[in-house]
Amino acid sequence: MSDIMRPIPFRDLLDWVLTEYKKNRSIFGVRKVVQRDEEKRFPIFGQTIETVYGPAAGPNTQLAQNLIAAYAGGSSWFELKTVQKMDGRELAKCVPKPCIEMRDEGYNCEWSTELTVEEALHEYIKAWFIIHIIAKEFDLGDPDGIVFNMSVGYDLDGIRQPKVNHFIDTMIDASKDEVFQDCVETSLEAVRSKKLHHVTIRDIRRIPSRISDSVTESTLHGCPPAEIEAIASYMLKTKKLNTFVKCNPTLLGYEYARRTLDGLGFDYIAFDDHHFTTDLQWKDAVPMLERLQGEADELGLSFGVKLTNTFPVDVKAHELPSEEMYMSGRALFPLTIELVRRLSEQFNGKLRISYCGGADYFNIHDLVSAGVWPVTVASTILKPGGYERLSQFYEVLSDIPGKAFTKVDVSAVTKLEKRALESGRYSKPVKPLPSMKVEDSLPLMNCFLAPCTTSCPIHQDIPAYLQAMEEGRPYDAFRIIVEKNALPFITGTLCPHTCADRCMRNHYEEGLHIREVKLQAAESAYDTYMSEPKRPAPKASGKKAAVIGAGPAGLASAFFLSRAGVETVVFEKRPEAGGIVKYAIPHFRIEDRKIEKDVKLCQRFGARIITGKEITDLEQLKRDGFTDFVLATGAWKGSAPVLKEGKSMDALDFLTAVKYGQDSLNLGKDVVVIGGGNTAMDVARAAVRQRGVRTVRLVYRRTKRYMPADEEELRMALEDGVIFEELLAPVSLKDGTLVCSVMKLGEPDESGRRRPVDTGEKKLLPADTVITAVGERIDATLYEKLSVKLDEKGRPVVDEQLQTSRPHIYAVGDGRRGPATVVKAIADAARCAQAIAGAHFDRYEEENAAGDEATLLRKKGQLTAELSQQPDPRCLGCATVCEVCTDVCPNRANIAIKVPGLKMDQILHMDGMCNECGNCAVFCPYSGRPYKDKLTLFWSKEDMDSSENQGFLVLKGTNVRLRFAGTVQEVDVAEKSDLYEPLRKFILEVIQHHSYLLAPGAGEHAEL
Repeated sequence: MSDIMRPIPFRDLLDWVLTEYKKNRSIFGVRKVVQRDEEKRFPIFGQTIETVYGPAAGPNTQLAQNLIAAYAGGSSWFELKTVQKMDGRELAKCVPKPCIEMRDEGYNCEWSTELTVEEALHEYIKAWFIIHIIAKEFDLGDPDGIVFNMSVGYDLDGIRQPKVNHFIDTMIDASKDEVFQDCVETSLEAVRSKKLHHVTIRDIRRIPSRISDSVTESTLHGCPPAEIEAIASYMLKTKKLNTFVKCNPTLLGYEYARRTLDGLGFDYIAFDDHHFTTDLQWKDAVPMLERLQGEADELGLSFGVKLTNTFPVDVKAHELPSEEMYMSGRALFPLTIELVRRLSEQFNGKLRISYCGGADYFNIHDLVSAGVWPVTVASTILKPGGYERLSQFYEVLSDIPGKAFTKVDVSAVTKLEKRALESGRYSKPVKPLPSMKVEDSLPLMNCFLAPCTTSCPIHQDIPAYLQAMEEGRPYDAFRIIVEKNALPFITGTLCPHTCADRCMRNHYEEGLHIREVKLQAAESAYDTYMSEPKRPAPKASGKKAAVIGAGPAGLASAFFLSRAGVETVVFEKRPEAGGIVKYAIPHFRIEDRKIEKDVKLCQRFGARIITGKEITDLEQLKRDGFTDFVLATGAWKGSAPVLKEGKSMDALDFLTAVKYGQDSLNLGKDVVVIGGGNTAMDVARAAVRQRGVRTVRLVYRRTKRYMPADEEELRMALEDGVIFEELLAPVSLKDGTLVCSVMKLGEPDESGRRRPVDTGEKKLLPADTVITAVGERIDATLYEKLSVKLDEKGRPVVDEQLQTSRPHIYAVGDGRRGPATVVKAIADAARCAQAIAGAHFDRYEEENAAGDEATLLRKKGQLTAELSQQPDPRCLGCATVCEVCTDVCPNRANIAIKVPGLKMDQILHMDGMCNECGNCAVFCPYSGRPYKDKLTLFWSKEDMDSSENQGFLVLKGTNVRLRFAGTVQEVDVAEKSDLYEPLRKFILEVIQHHSYLLAPGAGEHAEL
């Protein structure tokens, strides 16, 4: 029912785990089940653990299944979700939903368990029992090689209250608890009935009733030092528990935190100094920790600190529906590791540190090697790959020998802190990635897609050609590429690759190098492709096309039209074909040989290119038998004037002069480029390379974050030494000085970018030459001669097929929309060819979902620091096995089901396991919410009636109560009816072969 979680009884949990493992060799969806090294042990608290990592107190330790899934991934240390006096529905109502946002640095607005304290206790007991059982049953390791670490808060009075006190005491000795006793009896029954094959009655009797002998103290921001110390002392002296005190990153001080985050590019994260002044201070913390360490030593207990809590920041961009949220993940790591360094230095490495603050695959080895363990994680396993990322921790830590903690290596931590600030791994890009969502709503079924393909203007069959390249088939890859892409060399070099922006690997390390693989395929297979005999295309009856302009749009039009059997001639007024790419884009961006190869490719199917011929009228062409006309004249008209006084050079004039006559340019020492787009970056980078130029400044009225240029273009300009003068609007140029108005950022405009506002101040810049690059325009002369209807910006008005107001006259590329990308020009060309000749270019689309499922599933959760390999082997095959909503759900409430007769797995949402944290919606490639939009299995009529989700409740046998397409009905899914057939098959598969999902002990649900 909405966000209410229904704990699953022990009997059904055990049945689920045993059945799923037998059926799929997975445990709550975790396929990479780790078998631990029985020889490796890490002593801690008088016991040993087999691995030094696990889930942090949070979403991944709230329910029994979360803990079991984490164990399957190799965890041995479990920091249980915090319990406190406020619990259950009283607390859940205080948690705004959705409450998790993990796209990059993580944010959440949740805190302690949303279960009652009693329910939480029983979830931990059930998980404890099942982990002990499966360790032996599945030969995963030593059943006793785990630690459950309690987390309690937030004040001493609340901790002493009966329900929290009972929780602690029962975790110390659960032998009299009724759920513990039920676990014993149910497990013994499973042994006797042969459900368990490798676990004996003695094994069950030996499962310890002492579930935990350690605690992490958690307090709210602003908790007084005396209260923090009193709680820790109570845990040590009264409860005799090994104790960690969780500290906040605010111990570092406001100035350090602000300066560090700003320097790493997280300057947009908003916070003031109030938590820094009210939280525990360094001068109080050090003596307090010294006293508590002394108490622990006297009692023969262990003591240490947990570093760190999450970082409180303000909600400013509607990240979550709250006023304040808590930051985690990679932005937190540089802060936390600095606090580790300071405390380790203060205590000479002798203070034990339990780590949690942006730990992940890339830093966990360095942390553990430095003596900083146990390590707990949350943000990384809430990203795609989920719990399966844990198995990689096991691999990366395999060379570290098992041994007890002695001290923290302060020198190693210092080096790690320095790398965190300098490596770039913890820095925000100059421009954040655009939304990775496709615009389509999330369908109820059959939802897997490749976001790279859907975001590409030509819908390039990217997974298909990446797979071909990975398998060593460059010729096949090239054929797949040129099916839809007429200019593989140009796009393989210059494309802004929006495909990579949408790539799911961005949530791992970075997007796939799709453009580079395309170029690699072209370089490898072009000659073979061009030399093979051409298959003549059937002639398009009565069609003859004239293409005006031999830039990217014109060339691509010739390619697609001639392939479709249309006799095609391209007319170009300049001496050579290639358009803006040939004449304006600098040589350091693209070599002429690549352009020439694409020109030849576009002539492969018989298109002719006539250069040096300007077309100003179509009448003669009509007399020559041409039936259709494609206007691909580009956007060559210079930028509109920007300066109120003084003259500037136009960007295209400058670029063409540089490319074919740079020795004649005399720009002076100081050059200023006005603009923030890709053309402005080309201009600035070209100007840097000119003889005599000392300084190139780029002036823009907003900041780099809001420039329209691509991230890659910005980065290359910065690397070339271009100086970015942000928040300046140029006014006038006189006597070698450019006068600019100083701007500030105001509220967002209709584009979503913050609007520049004039402050009234002025800034003067030295400027021998000013070059304007604020958007090339369309020369409408030919359109006007042809009486083509234009819009208010002088662009031709076209229909969906790109036909203008004049029949058989089409407009494509920059000449119809203004300056844009080459790949958009290719998209126009393909659409135009479809309109003229009825051609379709979709021969290889089905190969996008033809990857080997087992191979692709092995890539889930696998991160890598090696990003230079070509061809890039990291593709996850999203069109074949997306399942990202199942990866990222901490509660395992989204499940992938194979349905006979259906091509792709189907996603089933489990209502009773979901608390609507919203994490699946963050990462779903659609503009949808799996927890709301996917077919939902309900465990009770009450829950179904309280939800609006489309879904079903099993009544008896194969009879279900179904909500679908706006109606509720009772259906026997064993019988064919007018019900949507794939849906019927899906529900029947769940009932017949996944009955463990029906959880008969949970609420008023199905009778089986």
